[in-house]
Amino acid sequence: MSTTTDQPPPRAVPFRSPTTRLALKPVAPSPTAGPAGLDGAWWPRSRDLAHELTALADVLDPLWGRITRIAVNPLQWPIIPRRIMVNGHVVKVDWFTSPFEQHKILLLSYTAGRWDLLVIPPETDAVAAARLMTTATAGAARSPAGSHPMAVDHEGHARPMAGR
Repeated sequence: MSTTTDQPPPRAVPFRSPTTRLALKPVAPSPTAGPAGLDGAWWPRSRDLAHELTALADVLDPLWGRITRIAVNPLQWPIIPRRIMVNGHVVKVDWFTSPFEQHKILLLSYTAGRWDLLVIPPETDAVAAARLMTTATAGAARSPAGSHPMAVDHEGHARPMAGR
């Protein structure tokens, strides 16, 4: 005797980590942006830097070119890994101690230069984070369409962030 059910058999679904909360200026980052300029904003979900940097670099590496070094301010992160794996290669993690740039992250690439991102603390509420992300990506020479906070998944697909 055979029986039928209305439900299909269970199947394995690959795990997908949450999207990276990121807002970038619409033009390619410039190696001459320097310390005063911002190329965008990043709103990590936690203070687990190893996990958060891996997620961020996994998204940015294919978009901006191979990231080789990342620098953060240790005032914002309890543990700083020396290296992380990104898309099959090692990225060195350094720190800087400028009190004026404690909410900034620097990403470096041999082929494409330097990018500076504003780091929005993970505990920031969604409305304030969206406002900060929009401000960090606004600029007179930039397209208004590119200044909206976006969530970018690990495949590089962008979508507007919720809560706006």
